[in-house]
Parts: sequence; C-alpha cells; structure tokens
Amino acid sequence: MRIGIITPAPARSHYGNRITALRWAKILRRLGHHVTISQQYDNEKLDLLIALHARRSYSSISRFRRQYHDLPIIVALTGTDVYRDIHTSRRAQQSLQLADRIVVLQPRALRQLDSSARRKTRVIYQSVEDIRRLRKRGGKSQRSSNDRFDVSVIGHLRPVKDPFRAALAARLLPPSSQIRIMHIGGAMTKEMEKRARREEQINARYRWLGELSRPRALRALAQSQLCIISSRMEGGANVLSEAIVSSIPVLASRIDGNVGILGADYPGLFGVGDTRELARLMTRAETNPNFLRELRKRVANLAQLFDPVREERKWAELISEMPRN
Repeated sequence: MRIGIITPAPARSHYGNRITALRWAKILRRLGHHVTISQQYDNEKLDLLIALHARRSYSSISRFRRQYHDLPIIVALTGTDVYRDIHTSRRAQQSLQLADRIVVLQPRALRQLDSSARRKTRVIYQSVEDIRRLRKRGGKSQRSSNDRFDVSVIGHLRPVKDPFRAALAARLLPPSSQIRIMHIGGAMTKEMEKRARREEQINARYRWLGELSRPRALRALAQSQLCIISSRMEGGANVLSEAIVSSIPVLASRIDGNVGILGADYPGLFGVGDTRELARLMTRAETNPNFLRELRKRVANLAQLFDPVREERKWAELISEMPRN
C-alpha cells in the first residue's frame, strides 16, 4: 500500500510526534508498504492516510476524505487531543468522525472517547527500537564515582510538560542529598530559555543540557539513576517507554497518560504540580535502596509491552483491517 503519515512536527525536529512518525514509517516499510511523511496532505495518490494529531491535522484529513471518499484514514491521538481537543475543538471531533480507525497509545485514553469512537479505536504501545541495548545499559546504571545521584528529565520546555517541577523539588532537598537534575530538551520560547538559564544560576542541583540528539538523550537516560516525568498532559510519552525498557526507575505525575502505562498502584506517582510530594519521593529514591529497587522491578516488568516485535504485530493487524482497492 501507498501510505502517507501526516504529522505537524517539522522534519528533523526532535518532537515526540516526529519521532513516533519516523518509527511507524520504519515499521510499515518492514511490512512491505511504501511510506512517506509530510506535515500536511498535498493531494498525492495514497491508499491510506495516517494522521497524527486530530485537531492540527484536520485540514489534511478533510482534504483526503473529499478527494478519496472510500479510502481509509487512521487518526492517531496525541495527549492534547485525548485530554483537551476532542472535548473542545470541533475540528478534532470531526477528525474522529472521518476516521476509519483511531489509535491511542495507552488504554486509559479509551475512557475519553464516546462509544462510537471507542469501537474503532486500537491501543498500540510505543516501542523502543534499541530495547536490548537499553536494557543492558539500564541494568548497569549505578552511582557515579563522586557519588552523585543523577536524575534525568527529558522533554521540551513547554508548559504542558511542567518542565521545572523537578528543579523546584530539588531546591527542597536536604543539604546531604547528592541529587543532580539533568534536564534535556529544547526551549520552545525565549521565556522558557531565560527561565532555564536562571534556574541554573540559582539552583546548584540543576543543569539544562538543551536539545540533544536522540542517541545522546538515550545515553543520558541510561546512565541516570532515576527519571522524572512531570507532565500535566500526555498521551503516552516516548521517554516513559524508553525509561521502562532501560529499567530506569521512574517518578511520574499522576495523569492518565502515565497511569495508563505504569498502573494506578505504581509507587512512584505524585500529584500534578505537587513539588513537596515529588521532593519526598526523590529523597526516598536516593536514600532507600529497597524503594529504588521496587521502582526498577515494576518498570522492568512492563518492558515486554514496548517490544518492537509487538508494535509491528499490532500495526500489521490494524493494516489488515483496512479495505484494499
């Protein structure tokens, strides 16, 4: 099949949606399909359109439907789609109506859909290609020689990510703590960049490394003792699956995008924006080996969900549901 993947994320960017689109393209090519990735649909001849982001890709979805009434459309929902746009945006709602199938990244997202949308929705966990290498490195993660306890925060500096929550929590740690926050991600605005620079100046525990290539970001993750995901809204973060397959313990905000993957009883959850609760969990992870070991065990037990073979099988099953002309 000739398949077009539409994502608003620019080419060569490190946005999560672009990373997802690139991975899906690889999977679909392995399955024997011809795949292109674009920011918008430009009337090219396709057999199937896959659109990431219901609201932002609406113009492409509607244009494709007008041009090809009988050809299938798959709409993949992002976190902002699931937890905001499909409830408030007419464009996002129309995209769901036009879709033949809908993809979500974790099962709790199904709760946000009405019965008609839910019937045509499939859950596909985001795999990590280098799963074996990450597991090996993650298993060897240990305190550095100077006894620092490195904590990774990976994600672009956007309000929805609540990017400075870990830094604020680090300010509350006792003087004896060796925790250092390693923040990886590009600043989306000048204001965010200024805030990151300012935080570095006033917070000795915080380092902003800026935007790194994916291999460098993965190396930093695999070498850390803990990963913090503080988002206010997520569909199913790439960094969460990457941390899980590398057996890096995770502290995560208690939102559906995280709980849907980690489980409601995961011991490393904290309230959205709750700086003090996060600081307590950080201290516990640093000072209580049993707690850190339990977090690592829990994430390791989830690793099979993110096996590339599993994701490829799920996509093969989904494509087999599509009509062929």
